[in-house]
Amino acid sequence: MAYTLMGHPKYQVTSGQVLIDGESILGLTPDKRAKKGLFLAFQYPVSVQGVSMFSFLRAAYNNSRPPGTEPPTIFEFKEVVAEKLKMLSMDESFLNRYLNEGFSGGEKKRAEILQMALMQPKFAVLDETDSGLDIDALRIVAEGINKVSGPETGTLLITHYQRILKYVKPQFVHVLFQGRVIESGGEDLSRLLEEKGYTWIKGYKEEEQLAQQGA
Repeated sequence: MAYTLMGHPKYQVTSGQVLIDGESILGLTPDKRAKKGLFLAFQYPVSVQGVSMFSFLRAAYNNSRPPGTEPPTIFEFKEVVAEKLKMLSMDESFLNRYLNEGFSGGEKKRAEILQMALMQPKFAVLDETDSGLDIDALRIVAEGINKVSGPETGTLLITHYQRILKYVKPQFVHVLFQGRVIESGGEDLSRLLEEKGYTWIKGYKEEEQLAQQGA
C-alpha cells in the first residue's frame, strides 16, 4: 500500500481515487507526489556510499519546495537542519556520514524521521518503522515521530506489533487484510490485537458475512 501511494511502477490502481486537497495524484510521478505533500519512510532504507547525509537532505529539501520559491542558501539550510537535529536529540556529526552507510537499524530509522521533520509533509506514511529496533531505539524513534506529527502532518504508521503504540498513541487503528480494511477502532483495538492476534478478526468477519448472507 505504501509504495502504491508513492507511485511505484510495479503497482497499478484499478479502482478508487487518491486525492490531496481534492486533486487526484494517481497520474503523478513520485517526485511530484512528494511536492504535493506525501512522504514515505522505508522499512529498509538503502545505503548510498559517497553521498553525505547533509548533501542528500539539502537536495531533497530544495526539490520539495513549491515552484517559483527560492531555495535557502547553504548557511540558511544549516540553521534549519540544526534546529531539527536538536528537536530529535541527534548529533550534528550525523550529517557528515554517508547516507545510511554503516548505520545501525535505529540510526537508519532516525534518519528517516529527520527527513520527515525537514520535509514537513501533509501526510507521512511510515512503513514498519519499528522493524528491527531494540527497546531503546524504538523509544527514541517513537519520540521523534511524536515531535514531528501534528495538526499539519498526518501520520499513517504501518506496523504488525503493538509495542510502538505504547509510545505513539494512535487516534485510529485499522486492520488491513487482503487489501481491505476489515476492522477499525481506537487504541483499545491495538491492545486487543496484542492479546488475541489477528486470526480472531478473520473468523469473526467470516461469521458476520455468513450471517448477512443468511439474512
